[in-house]
Amino acid sequence: MSTLDNKAIDEKMAAERQKFIDNQPTDEEMVEKIIAHLKEIYDPELPVNIYDLGLIYNVDVWTDEVSMMKKCKITMTLTSATCSFSQVIIDLVKSIAKRQDGLEDIDVEIVFDPPWGQDSMTDEAKLAMGLL
Repeated sequence: MSTLDNKAIDEKMAAERQKFIDNQPTDEEMVEKIIAHLKEIYDPELPVNIYDLGLIYNVDVWTDEVSMMKKCKITMTLTSATCSFSQVIIDLVKSIAKRQDGLEDIDVEIVFDPPWGQDSMTDEAKLAMGLL
């Protein structure tokens, strides 16, 4: 293959890569999509989704430089350290990556500082639980 052929292939691959990148949501858009998914996950013991319940402390999204796909780290807590459904909730959060196009992986970090409390809940969540 000639140098011209190699150059044409490289240019075509670069154009395809750029087209792929251009069609991906921004990091901020992906955060919004992930939050929408989080709002579909309900604590099995409470009638409130885990986002409005205040269990999600941070959603950090970035683009992997190799795959050009989005990766995410979610820092969250549980209503208690002895939550019997903790693994179910964590697995549901991690499974968002399988349902969201352009999202390669979600890492979940469970923290208990600061501890969860009712003050972390949205007003909608408090209303649903009869606290307002």
